[in-house]
Amino acid sequence: MDASIIIQVVLLLVGFVFLIKGSDFFVDGASSIAAILKIPTIIVGLTIVAFGTSAPEAAVSITSSLTGNNAMAVSNVIGSNLFNMLMVIGIAALLSNLLMEKSVLEKDLPFLVGITILWAVFIVIGWNISQIEGIILLVILITYVFYLIRNAGASGATNYVEKPKLTPVKSTIFILVGIAGIILGGDLVVDSASSIAIALGMSETLVGLTIVAIGTSLPELVTSITALRKGENQLVIGNVIGSNIFNILFVLGASSAISQIPLDSSMLIDVLFMVAVTILCFIFGKTQDKYDKKEGIILVALFIIYMVFAIMRN
Repeated sequence: MDASIIIQVVLLLVGFVFLIKGSDFFVDGASSIAAILKIPTIIVGLTIVAFGTSAPEAAVSITSSLTGNNAMAVSNVIGSNLFNMLMVIGIAALLSNLLMEKSVLEKDLPFLVGITILWAVFIVIGWNISQIEGIILLVILITYVFYLIRNAGASGATNYVEKPKLTPVKSTIFILVGIAGIILGGDLVVDSASSIAIALGMSETLVGLTIVAIGTSLPELVTSITALRKGENQLVIGNVIGSNIFNILFVLGASSAISQIPLDSSMLIDVLFMVAVTILCFIFGKTQDKYDKKEGIILVALFIIYMVFAIMRN
């Protein structure tokens, strides 16, 4: 094996360590803040945790847009959102039944379905995401966050963290250290995995849909499993839904607001599959107000099938 590839593998493993420990710190800090401020756990998951764990996607896509690598910017978001819904929810459901808050089923999940369809319509209309459409996505995000904060007390959510584990100062430090670890770990994983993939002859779109997307979504997976282990069930659901909302509205919104993102019609299958998976997750959650093991198996299987298709298409 080439020495440069060995170095990249080592960096990949170091990145995983930062991701895991960063997520651990972040969940502890966010949970304590939720308890101190009496904020429903689901709101914390939809905002602080979701935005923090989506930082790698934002860094990768915005940088890609600035450097003209538009295929990477869009495929990263598609792959990341698919990974979040199929693997993060799927694996979490295999480990434990994920009960859904009423407010999530009635507001947040339908909102995610709506903006996913809106984004798909933007793409199909002109095979690009224009600067105006990017600004529209950013405005929708600002409105959504404002709505969450304003209605936190009357959201219908009943799950709170009973007792803070940390003081306000320690909670803030844990959150900042956690975010730093997540971002650093995400960058190391993405950079090293991309170098390994490109050395093996993979296309930019395939790298974005697979290696980069999975790498930038590892914070969501690790944070969700950590939250599940700590009994913070609603952080898992909130993290996934919030991250996907953040990816579409901020990551793609900011990237396209910087410069119009042209797309190839060959990505239509990926866009439509992402819309279908989002609707499927809504149906699964709505049927029994939870995600169970059977649905977890289906979601994970769909991700594996999609990855095989994406690699064979390369």
